[in-house]
Amino acid sequence: MISGPESYAPAGPCTGVTDCWHTMAKAPAMLMETALNKFLLLVAAVSVATLANAAPWPYDERADAAGDIQHALAAAQTDHRQVLLVFGANWCVDCRAFDQAMHGSSQHLIDSQFEVVKIDVGNFDKNLYLAKRYGNPIARGIPAIVVLGADNRVRYATTEGELANAGQMTERGIYDFLKRNLANRS
Repeated sequence: MISGPESYAPAGPCTGVTDCWHTMAKAPAMLMETALNKFLLLVAAVSVATLANAAPWPYDERADAAGDIQHALAAAQTDHRQVLLVFGANWCVDCRAFDQAMHGSSQHLIDSQFEVVKIDVGNFDKNLYLAKRYGNPIARGIPAIVVLGADNRVRYATTEGELANAGQMTERGIYDFLKRNLANRS
């Protein structure tokens, strides 16, 4: 028997023509609802995938990081600035959070003093020679940063994994960290 108006199936086997007829009459509605639910789920999945791909990844996995550093050092000499190396990876949530903060309230601080080079470390299997060249700042986690003078000398580096929890820091917390540790290093 049908237990209520929202029920599509009888509580037990059909006991008569009337019970089975009600169940069969509701079958097309059940199929339509199931098909609609699957369609909506598909649309939602496609939308999420589209949004995820719309945001550019912060690290160019095909970049020539060593060449980018050389270009940044040349520009830093000309513009009397410093170079900020940011080691990270696209899979790293903390790296993406740090990158987002760099383009938020910290952007003026960074843009006013630094040529920025983002260095993709992949799964800790890319550009490791560059990390070692600058004191291995990634040893305790990513993102990691190094400040270079225009003379290619290290002025500051995160060596204790200070930014490895950037995803849990507020944007203001990241700004304060950068201001305290990066500003006016020469």
